[in-house]
Parts: sequence; C-alpha cells; structure tokens
Amino acid sequence: MRPLTPDEIAPLLAASVATLRAEVRALGSEARWQPADGEWSVNECIGHLIEADRRGFAGRIREILAGDQVVLTTWDPPVVAAARRDNAADPIELVEMFATQRSEGIALVRSLSAQDLARVGIHPAIGPLRVDEILAQWPHHDRNHVRQALAVSQSRLWLQMGATRRFSEAGD
Repeated sequence: MRPLTPDEIAPLLAASVATLRAEVRALGSEARWQPADGEWSVNECIGHLIEADRRGFAGRIREILAGDQVVLTTWDPPVVAAARRDNAADPIELVEMFATQRSEGIALVRSLSAQDLARVGIHPAIGPLRVDEILAQWPHHDRNHVRQALAVSQSRLWLQMGATRRFSEAGD
C-alpha cells in the first residue's frame, strides 16, 4: 500500500473544515452545549483542532523544515483547552478562524516536496517523527474530533427524541 501524497492529504484536511463549518452553521449557539461536565462542546472540539494545527501538525512540520533533527516543542492539550475558553467564543467566528488557519496548513501541505516528507524531528516523548508520518496523523486526528463534535450534536438531539429513541436503540 502506497502512502497518500500531500495532494491527497490536502482534501482530507479541507473536508474536516467543510463538515465542521456545516455543523456549526446548523447548530448556531448550541455549538457551546456540553453533554456533561468535563465533556467538550462542538466549540471546544474546534478550539482543540485550532491548537493541534498550530502546535502539533503545521507547527511541527514547520519546526522540522527549519532545522535538522530539531527537538520538537510539546504542549499540554487539556491546559491549553482550559485557557482558550472556547465556549465563550462565537461559534461561527471560531469555525471561520479554524477555516482560515486550516487553509494556511493546506497550503503548507501542498508545498511539501519528497525531500521534505523524509525530514525528521525528535519528539521528547515519542522519539523521531518524519514529516510524512505527521502528515498522515493530521487527518486521522481530525476524524477523531469531527466524530466527537458530531456525537455532541447527536447527544443534544437525543434529549428531545422521546419515544423515537427506541428506533436508535433497536438499531434503526
């Protein structure tokens, strides 16, 4: 099985934006709703993706491209999420911030050469990471949090489904 190229990864990254943009536009302020204490809202899922792009994906790729065998910067996602206070943000503004930042990340992805893909950075906890590995992890990580955001929407709808819940419980 051959690895996906940057030109094949880029549309996967764009698809995450399209899905979240559509969901947030449909939800409006309900994108701030949390299923339970300590569980993320749709807004918080998007805030995490913003930081993951900045610090974990595009950020690390840029670090690796800037030097040989560079020690990569680490970050603490829960601490950053708490500091961001994404539920205070306007959901539309937040998803558009994600879209803008993601388009910059997609441009970076499309600019990568075969030599760039083979470059390596050193993660303090994981060890050596190649750009092509980070590139594959990026949309994989997206899917986890897009799925999480969609599950939050489902949880919100579940609250008003009443007797129709039995359809879901019976497997539709």
